[in-house]
Amino acid sequence: MSAAPDAATPVVSAFYDRFPYPGDPLQDGPPPGYNWRWCVDCARAFVFGSLPQGPRTWRILDAGCGTGVSTDYLCHLNPGSQVRAVDISAGAVAVARERTRRSGAGAVVEELAIEQRSLLDLSGEGEFDYINSVGVLHHLDQPQRGLAALAERLARGGLLHLFLYADGGRWEIHRTQRALALMGVGTGEEGLRLGRRLFHDLPETNRLRRHHEQRWALDTAADANFADMYLHPQETSYDLERLFRFVATTDITFAGFSNPEVWDPARLLQGELLDRARALPPRAQWELVEALDPDISHFEFFLVRGELPSDERRDPRRWSDEDLLAAGGERNRCLWGWPSTSLLGPDLQPLTIEADDLTLLEALDREPAGTRLADLPLAMGASERALRARRLAGERVLLLADAGSFVTVP
Repeated sequence: MSAAPDAATPVVSAFYDRFPYPGDPLQDGPPPGYNWRWCVDCARAFVFGSLPQGPRTWRILDAGCGTGVSTDYLCHLNPGSQVRAVDISAGAVAVARERTRRSGAGAVVEELAIEQRSLLDLSGEGEFDYINSVGVLHHLDQPQRGLAALAERLARGGLLHLFLYADGGRWEIHRTQRALALMGVGTGEEGLRLGRRLFHDLPETNRLRRHHEQRWALDTAADANFADMYLHPQETSYDLERLFRFVATTDITFAGFSNPEVWDPARLLQGELLDRARALPPRAQWELVEALDPDISHFEFFLVRGELPSDERRDPRRWSDEDLLAAGGERNRCLWGWPSTSLLGPDLQPLTIEADDLTLLEALDREPAGTRLADLPLAMGASERALRARRLAGERVLLLADAGSFVTVP
């Protein structure tokens, strides 16, 4: 039996029919760049510390695909997989289908289906190895129902990637939303015109205007993006405490932020204060970062169906030389500039590797999948191989394939 529709669904669907989101332009050929969070191999290596055994073609769900930007990446970064994308907006789905047609996404996966459908109504779809739901649940009238529906579709060992709004960095946005609502500008073209007029008319020294111009003006240049930020009829946001209460309503496990650098106190502190911060347990460190950085506007994180390996197994930098040499591995596909010693890393950060690092990675590229690092035909001693593998894995240039991985894909 189909699930009861979310109370806000007709209003939200109509809004996105008017303003299909995101407003990224269509193009011919694969999408530019990459987002490693949408490469299932990269996401699994990040969460579990290594790649799983067995074939790696995945059942992927893009829950709330919008105009298909995420769907496009999910196809091109996971060739041979089965991808299903759903969204409640007919207008957004039409754009998603055209986007993936022009990019050739359907040709690189085993199956691609894009449907106008609620994520609350997927009971007949079986289980998925990876579910992506970015910027969706916080627009439901009852976000916990959406989370429960997605958790039900997650396979054993599967990953759910979520993106939810954070209170702190949306203070000015919320004030602007309230002001526009009080003036009754609406959620259509008139609201769009008057919303843009508001930032033009406010004094140059006004905090809301300055915040918009300095932080969000480029992101909201497209009308659909402006409307999504300031005119949306249904929105929820969280702080850390409410976020973890929200996650706890399901039986799946928090597996870490997918932007961990944001939650590192070293980004904000140094010296004695950093030492004090480092002495705190992880949850308290995150609360400290949240208190110190009011610009954090969203949470992005992974949830997993099942148990996680130990912290030591999740961090290849803490593996012994013997374990590193016994592991197979492969170069991370989410790099820009390969093959070179000057790269953009998984998070598009400038990254320089040594010439012998490049030699090791090129040797991995040439050998059959699963070849142990110890068996690579290189004039390089065991200790040096382990040292380079540990560093490259820490930078996520090298994805290790541990023979004792957490889960074997059926």
